[in-house]
Amino acid sequence: MRQMQGLDAAFIAFEQSNAPIHIGSMLIYDPSTAPGGFVRFKDILEFIGGRLQLAPIMRRRMVKPPFNIDYPYWVEDPKFDLEYHIRHVALPKPGDWRQLCILAARNFARPLDLSRPPWEFLVVEGLDNIDGVPKGSYALLTKVHHAAIDGLSGVEIMHAIHRMDAKVEPLPDPDPWKPERMPSQMGLFARGYARAWTIPFRQASTAIKSAPGLARAAVGVAKGEYDVMAAMNTPRTRFNDVVSPHRVIEAVNFPLKDIKKLRGLADGATVNDVVLSIIGGAMRAYLEAYDELPEDSLAAMAPISVRDEKEKGDMGNQVSAMRAPLGTQIDNAAERVAWVSGETQKSKAMTKALGARQMTEISKLSPALFMGLGARAYSQWGLANRMKPIFNTVVTNVPGPPIPIYCAGAKLVNMYGNLCLLDGVGLGHVVHSYVEDFTIGVTACREAMPDPEFYAECLNASFDEHKTALKSASTKAA
Repeated sequence: MRQMQGLDAAFIAFEQSNAPIHIGSMLIYDPSTAPGGFVRFKDILEFIGGRLQLAPIMRRRMVKPPFNIDYPYWVEDPKFDLEYHIRHVALPKPGDWRQLCILAARNFARPLDLSRPPWEFLVVEGLDNIDGVPKGSYALLTKVHHAAIDGLSGVEIMHAIHRMDAKVEPLPDPDPWKPERMPSQMGLFARGYARAWTIPFRQASTAIKSAPGLARAAVGVAKGEYDVMAAMNTPRTRFNDVVSPHRVIEAVNFPLKDIKKLRGLADGATVNDVVLSIIGGAMRAYLEAYDELPEDSLAAMAPISVRDEKEKGDMGNQVSAMRAPLGTQIDNAAERVAWVSGETQKSKAMTKALGARQMTEISKLSPALFMGLGARAYSQWGLANRMKPIFNTVVTNVPGPPIPIYCAGAKLVNMYGNLCLLDGVGLGHVVHSYVEDFTIGVTACREAMPDPEFYAECLNASFDEHKTALKSASTKAA
């Protein structure tokens, strides 16, 4: 039995019927590489079932102490049932991209059963009319609660269900997993009550450790090195209201080599700067089409992993965050990349001054009861409609493997990420790289974005504008 940390427990507290807190992906496979040239649902069950020891969280369920007196615990589920978690459907003909996205959105909108290990996989056959996808391919739609994983620890689950080759051999070591007895509620209450007395001491210790970072940040603000007022002036958009229970999902593909070339649009620009600029251009075009484009720049929240080597392989969340302006007030792609690059440097400097790791440690000390009450009040009172946003969307970058990987012998063709939404954050982007591809997966509230295919057009148009700007700059330099 292992106890959740503060940020993990916060994701449980913020779980609402209109905003389930899970993340996931659409994974597309070509079964022609598997033994015999095809993959049965039974083969997928056997392959994943034989590799669960590589991802311990997949057999752990959550147990809450009475009255939310303490953070929940993870317990090895004595009633674990693999076939409950992995299910099987087929798209109706013609089996095109739009149908897959609609199915993925409806599946992703449904909350997970938190009385079981918090994950589900849905195998989807019938992908016979999607550009760039081989005939006979299938998809795996994944959902995992954010309390269990962050972006990087999610890579552990990807490792668990994949091999580096098309073989389907079982693991050489026996599975050491053993189920646990469910703890008594009385025992959890007593433990939580005793632990509650230590919170003030741990808060004081963390506050002392955080003081140098706060002092450095204050000095930077006084010198004008950090633009704190920009966060206070973040404009409100259609994506910053209370979210509905309904979702839309879209995704776009770009050649990875082209994304890397676009760094040449500005000195010192990174791939992340380029991606933020492309998304900024797409949001600008989308809101402009609705005559809703604010004069000030929109901003994204960009998660930052603070996971160190000794925590590699641990599940749960070890993340901080950075505010990243998107340059939506700038029409020119090259100018936007340069502006975004400069602003993200300022944001990185402030995050470094505060101490990203220490910011994460502070999150571990919020009392569970107050965390739950605050989350419910925020949702039930509709505070997202009354409070000024600090950011307008989320952009998280999760690097994928540079070589092909296989599940049950089937080659992974491509991967697209899905992100949980909260009241006040009705649009999220997950950026993936895989082999030679670069993808941006989009998850949005259906009320805020009823036309996700148009937003995909905006992303593609923004990418083309950046390519044109680079070509123009190269021509001038020549």
